[in-house]
Amino acid sequence: MKCIDVKGLVKSFNGVRALNGLSFSVECGDSAALLGPNGAGKTTTMRIIAGLLRPDSGFVNVCGFDVIKEPRKTKSCLGYLPEDAAPFMNLTVRENLEYVSLVRGLSNVKDAVEWVAQALGLGGLMNVQPSLLSRGNRQRVALAMAIIHKPKVLLLDEPLNYLDIPTQENVIELLLNMKRNGTTMLISTHIMSVAERLANRVIMINKGKLIWEGSINELMNLVKPGERIEEAVARMLKEA
Repeated sequence: MKCIDVKGLVKSFNGVRALNGLSFSVECGDSAALLGPNGAGKTTTMRIIAGLLRPDSGFVNVCGFDVIKEPRKTKSCLGYLPEDAAPFMNLTVRENLEYVSLVRGLSNVKDAVEWVAQALGLGGLMNVQPSLLSRGNRQRVALAMAIIHKPKVLLLDEPLNYLDIPTQENVIELLLNMKRNGTTMLISTHIMSVAERLANRVIMINKGKLIWEGSINELMNLVKPGERIEEAVARMLKEA
């Protein structure tokens, strides 16, 4: 079953096409890395899947629900971490997490908050407003807000932005554990090592079009002798 199904997405901004008939899918329980240069259409794609943008044409199904026609059902199974995500600055970290828990309709808010705070090491920050936190700590809070309801489908746009190396490792292990428990993930990243660790598949786009789609192993087979995988990806995008 496809938990993310994207068909023929077209989206323009001020007459400039950001997406040009983009189609791909992610099977339930699978994880895919969305790769492409700046301006390729990755963030636009993520925002359409999350229901925050309406495409000019095409459609997206998430968990079997049409994103446009069934937005509530779609959002109930989704978690989304946008690029440069920001919590509510005038609430404490705890209030941010409690608020999201209530909006998500969780039956036990206290347990949910305690779980995600422990998972992301937020215990000492719970009574602090995000406006007083470093950018890296705000990123951790934003990630906590995206996963607190343990979504079936998780959209992550540059999830390791602003995080130091130890925190990156902690987040990667957390996401791998969610993946093992069946969470479907679409991860937009420019760090190939992150894609290799978190994703089974690669979806490569440029100028709003699908350039290449396949498994990590299939991508490795396309790497030429003496070439790094990052160089292979750059070459494929240039040749497309």
